[in-house]
Amino acid sequence: MTQTEFLNIVMPFKDKVFRLAKRLLISTEEAEDATQEVLLKLWNNKKKIAEYKNVEAFSMTMTKNFCFDKLKSKQAQNLKIVHSNYEEKGTPLQKQIELNDSVNWVAKIIEDLPEQQRMIIQLRDIEEYDYDEIAKMLNMNNTAVRVNLSRARKAIREKLTNTHNYGIK
Repeated sequence: MTQTEFLNIVMPFKDKVFRLAKRLLISTEEAEDATQEVLLKLWNNKKKIAEYKNVEAFSMTMTKNFCFDKLKSKQAQNLKIVHSNYEEKGTPLQKQIELNDSVNWVAKIIEDLPEQQRMIIQLRDIEEYDYDEIAKMLNMNNTAVRVNLSRARKAIREKLTNTHNYGIK
């Protein structure tokens, strides 16, 4: 496989790899390092890439595993999960502040979800993978993915509603 062929396969989803790494590691620098490591591993195994039916799903699984290993290492004790890449332009300042506040609340709520639900929310609602791909990446069946996604969304909805209506954290 030539360098051009490799880049044509890998480059369309490198941003998704970065976003997943950022979701898991929070630090932009750590996420960039993780992305670079995953891409390097793909490059070193470029002869095997053609064997995979879905290189993107394989890469996302590699990213997830790499980030989990990094989080388990002693040097990463201060890392946590947060998502804050939502930004809307052209809105009034008050509305923008409210939206940012809501996004921050959702990030905090997602942080409190069980690990599996956090991953499924990230992969389905942010990265927009379909259920089959998520099931394959997380070694689950489709029903379990759907149930966990439903529970996660319900928990987020309830906690966000309570926060907005009653100021309950």
